[in-house]
Amino acid sequence: MLRVRDSMTREVVTVAPEASVAEAWELCRRHRIRHLPVVEGGRLVGLVSDRDLRDASPPRSTGDEEHSFGWARMRDIMSTDLVTIHPLDTIEHAAREIYERRIGCLPVVEEGSLVGIITSSDMMRTLVELFGAHERGTWIEVEVPDRPGMLAAIADAVRERRVNIASVFVAPAMRASNRLIVMRLETTNPAGIVGELRRAGYEVDVVESSAPVRTSLEES
Repeated sequence: MLRVRDSMTREVVTVAPEASVAEAWELCRRHRIRHLPVVEGGRLVGLVSDRDLRDASPPRSTGDEEHSFGWARMRDIMSTDLVTIHPLDTIEHAAREIYERRIGCLPVVEEGSLVGIITSSDMMRTLVELFGAHERGTWIEVEVPDRPGMLAAIADAVRERRVNIASVFVAPAMRASNRLIVMRLETTNPAGIVGELRRAGYEVDVVESSAPVRTSLEES
C-alpha cells in the first residue's frame, strides 16, 4: 500500500507570517510552485496559494504595486483553516481529500511539525508511475465472473507467456455479476495471451498504449 510519504515533496519551501507578497511571489517563481506553507517557530500556521497572492496584488492601473507588495503580509492573507495529512496515511486517502475538498495540496504534518507537502501534481505523477505509463505497453480488459480466484487465473495465463504485468486493477463491469480485470502488459504484441484468454471463454478488449504526440502551434 502506497503511503503519503512515498509521494510527498520533502524539501518544502516555506514562508514566515511576516513575509510580504513580493517575497512570496519571488519564492513561487523561483521554485515554480503554487503553494507556500506558512511556518512560525517550526509549526505550520497557515497556507498561501498563488491565487491568494494574485488577490492581494493591486490592479496594474492603480500604480500602487510597491505599497501592496511591501506591506501586505502572509499573516493577513493566509488560510488558517487547514486540512493536513500524516505521512503514513494512504495515497488513496490523500487523493480523496484533494478531490472531495477541491483543494490543490495537503500539508503533511507529523507530531505537529511540517514534514512535507503533497499536491495534485504529485498525485498525477504517482498515477502515471502506478500505471507504468512511462513505457510502451498494452492494456487488456478481461471480463470475468465476480467470484474469488479469477485474478489469479488471468495472471497465470499471462505468466505462462512470460510477459510482465506492469499494473493491474479491478473495476465494475456492465453486468453486475461480472468484473473487469484491467492489466497493463509490458509487451506490444499480446496476441498470444489474448487468444488464450478468448479460447478459455473470456471477453477481452485490447488497447495499445503509446507516448503522447507533441504538436507545435504551427502544426495546429
